[in-house]
Amino acid sequence: MRRALLTAVVLALAAPPAGAWPAETMTAVGRDARRLLPRSLAQLLAEREPQIRDQVARFPPELVRALAEDLPTGRLRAETLAALAAEVDGSVALFHERRVSEGLVRLGALLRISADLSDPVLAVGPEGWPPGLTREYYALFDANLDRMPVVLDDPKALELKRAQLPQLWQSLLDRSRAQVPTIREELFRGGRVVSHARLDYRSPAWAMASIAYSHAVTATAATWLAAWREARGDPTRAGRPRLIAPQDAPAPPVADRRSPRPEAP
Repeated sequence: MRRALLTAVVLALAAPPAGAWPAETMTAVGRDARRLLPRSLAQLLAEREPQIRDQVARFPPELVRALAEDLPTGRLRAETLAALAAEVDGSVALFHERRVSEGLVRLGALLRISADLSDPVLAVGPEGWPPGLTREYYALFDANLDRMPVVLDDPKALELKRAQLPQLWQSLLDRSRAQVPTIREELFRGGRVVSHARLDYRSPAWAMASIAYSHAVTATAATWLAAWREARGDPTRAGRPRLIAPQDAPAPPVADRRSPRPEAP
């Protein structure tokens, strides 16, 4: 009985936060982020996508717990930032030890940090969400992900050094917190939760979901690149986003859109 109880506690700590982005979305974040990487690194990570997906699901429970405690407050504690940075350093250390495959899997799993910090649902304060709202938000996200343009919101983020990553992570949380009021206003009206089926690309809630996804993609690529440079990996032949002006941006097609190319406004 004691062993069963201990196992249940460990599994609870390791589980993703309630309502977090589904595994399919996390995989999509990784695939889009790879488009911004040097070709060699992108290919190495792509070859290990199943292992990375498993590693994301088994992200260190102490980090999951620390993020779950800090997200509602809007501030990442110094000890949380130190623990996240140590996870980055752990992947770099594996490269230095020539345990390349292990290092790549651990590196790939770092996308969990950016994904959680970019999710405004997890960044809500102690007041929480009205019952049913998060279900509709994620349903809106899931139904429209293929239509959401992936925008490189800050090209300079791809040049960050390892020591600058804590600032990036806090900025993600700041921006997620800023989205909370809009999501609440759009998806909770007249005392009722609005069905996601009533919202489309003209809805501010749709825009918030699209922006959150782009934040996750950009930050994931930035984190990977910072660690890769620290490990002295090959930084050449990196993907380049296509610069567009708002008036040049085409309307997203209704179908046949599976893996969008990151763009910068």
